[in-house]
Amino acid sequence: MTTRPWARRVFVTAVSAAALAALAAPAQAAPPAKGTAATSTSAKVDYATWQKDCQAVMDQALPYLKQRIAAAGPGEKQAIVFDIDNTTLETDFGFSYPQPANRPVLEAARYAQEHGVSLFLVTARPGIIYLPTEYNLEHDGYEVSGLRVRGLFDLFKDVAAYKTAQRADIENDGYTIIANIGNSATDLSGGHAEKTFKLPDYNGQLS
Repeated sequence: MTTRPWARRVFVTAVSAAALAALAAPAQAAPPAKGTAATSTSAKVDYATWQKDCQAVMDQALPYLKQRIAAAGPGEKQAIVFDIDNTTLETDFGFSYPQPANRPVLEAARYAQEHGVSLFLVTARPGIIYLPTEYNLEHDGYEVSGLRVRGLFDLFKDVAAYKTAQRADIENDGYTIIANIGNSATDLSGGHAEKTFKLPDYNGQLS
């Protein structure tokens, strides 16, 4: 059965706010303004500092991506794997839906997708919020080739092992993962990527 576009939008709107609020902003009394100290997840990191630190990482990633994309072999299917929370989306610096894109990461993603690279999102988010997550990413400008969320049985698996298995599966579909970008060690460990780029999580203070 084909879902009508208007019905899909209604569903996304209905489930997104409560589900994503519970996921992204537990115990947050009030969303801080950009440029002020964050209050969620007990983080003490200033938004401007976080953006500066993200930009420093992506200033290294983007030149590499440009070079690697230009060097694609004949018929090579290139892909980049991204984490979501505090990687592609701003999660711990106030809450709104759709959540804003992390601008330094979006800039690199846009360059890649404009040059034929497929974007895969591998996240520990549960499958129940697949649709609002996909909508959020596409709303912000990410062209999602694949979104990998945790199913029921995945919730009982080690997160790093789960994410490694998802990257291996992407490779089995014929893609070369030229970069893996995330803000946690669990996003990046386990191989199955030519190069990794770690965004700041300030010793686990950001999700």
